[in-house]
Amino acid sequence: MIKLLRPPLKPIIFLICLWPLFSIGYTIYIDNLGANPIEYIEKHFGLWALIFLCLTLSLTPLKKITHSVKWILYRRMLGLFVFFYASIHLLMYLGLDYQFAWSDIKDDIVKHKYVLVGFLAWLLLIPLTFTSTNKMIKRLKRRWKSLHQLIYIVAVLAILHFVWLVKKDMTEPIIYGSVVAALLLIRIYFYYLKRSQSRTKRDK
Repeated sequence: MIKLLRPPLKPIIFLICLWPLFSIGYTIYIDNLGANPIEYIEKHFGLWALIFLCLTLSLTPLKKITHSVKWILYRRMLGLFVFFYASIHLLMYLGLDYQFAWSDIKDDIVKHKYVLVGFLAWLLLIPLTFTSTNKMIKRLKRRWKSLHQLIYIVAVLAILHFVWLVKKDMTEPIIYGSVVAALLLIRIYFYYLKRSQSRTKRDK
């Protein structure tokens, strides 16, 4: 599997990442959006933003487990797709749901906590997105890594957004919440493992 993940495959992976656009386009074409088309479209892009968030978070654990840096070659691209689909999700909410009625949107943010945490998650994605270039990595140096740890907060807020949004069937939020929790626990494990190994080396 790892041998297949090479930089020349980036264009192919990029096209695969556009699948949510193709699938929703086809669903609209065949008029299969269900009884609430706006809700369907919003959920579609929100769910895919969460999927790409999980994929992005999984790359570092895969790197640690497989001892291969090739996974990291795709982290930036997947991270940018998180912001892309989260932005479409937000735009659908602002434009389709509320027709950019800002006073009503403000009231909705105050009234519903799932809207607030979802909006906060999107806001935190902005600095991560605009500092993802090589130029910004070189400019920020060690601060870049600290800044991009905000992705963990984004993940927690995204899960809270999903949990508080769903009123009845909690199956999907629980599944995605479990995935995010597992990925974060794996990262914590490797963090403390690295610290333990460093102490052992110093004590020798």
